[in-house]
Amino acid sequence: MEMFDLSLIWALIIGFGIMMYVLMDGFDLGLGILFPFAPDEDARDVMMNSVAPVWDGNETWLVLGGAGLLGAFPLVYSVFLPALYIGVFLMLAGLVFRGVAFELRFKSRKNRRWWNRAFCWGSSVAAFAQGAVVGTYIQGFETENFAFVGGAFDWLTPFTVLTGIGMMIGYALLGTTWLILKSEGYIQEWAYRLTPKLLIGVVVIFFAISLWTPFVNPVVWQRWFGNIEVIWILPGLATACMALLVMSIRQRRELMPFLSTLGIFLFTYLGLVVSKWPVIVPPNYTIWDAASAPESQLFLLIGVLFVIPIILTYTAWTYWVFRGKVRVGEGYH
Repeated sequence: MEMFDLSLIWALIIGFGIMMYVLMDGFDLGLGILFPFAPDEDARDVMMNSVAPVWDGNETWLVLGGAGLLGAFPLVYSVFLPALYIGVFLMLAGLVFRGVAFELRFKSRKNRRWWNRAFCWGSSVAAFAQGAVVGTYIQGFETENFAFVGGAFDWLTPFTVLTGIGMMIGYALLGTTWLILKSEGYIQEWAYRLTPKLLIGVVVIFFAISLWTPFVNPVVWQRWFGNIEVIWILPGLATACMALLVMSIRQRRELMPFLSTLGIFLFTYLGLVVSKWPVIVPPNYTIWDAASAPESQLFLLIGVLFVIPIILTYTAWTYWVFRGKVRVGEGYH
């Protein structure tokens, strides 16, 4: 198997892992962002209990994508870490902070309000940092001889702040639609009422980023408007998912709002990939430029091909076992 084939396979595997993380961990980050706005403490209990059985497993995809990226495309790490060090650190710190708050909130009575805040802050920081990192990838950064030559805060610009806020709103939308699926009564009604407002925020951010992108990255503009008859099917499908979400909310359906929101994220993610493909390190380093030795890629690939089916199996089994509603006073702790 030639290096070209291995690099392409690894790009697909890593892209799949990152996509699975965004789709599957986004809703529990969104619930954390929504924590201060919940109707009461019982609602917060339901929100946390709805993700208690699955949130640890969801982050497996982040580990898989990160480890695969290091082994298959080491140049990405040598450039991205200096460029995004602060942003990545904030994301990991937020995830750790959120995880600690998640476990200790159930055990605390006297200081529960502080763990509520910690859960919200950790989720918000992690979501914002992820969005800012994506924004930095879109706008690109300065590289020279396969090394980052910019400043420590090049990742923090008005454009990346916008993408960070957009990620927070999008995750919150995933959170409300997940809560529609998993809750009932007044908690579900609260999620129904909040979902259209968050969708409006997502649409506004979506169009603002679309209008702004040509000014921060002309290559993306050329890619989109040079292939308008093919590539525009992706935003069209994302828009269709938005319309389906509105319709399903009006009909008070439970599963379809969550699936529609997943579709919005999926087609937006694919649009981002198509915008940059095959560049993996901005401005112009492709997956083949960044690839490790073919022997290293093949060695890692053999292990990953065994691991991915196992992860998919236990993930599907977990969601199946813990299907159904989460009610006030019930939980998995």
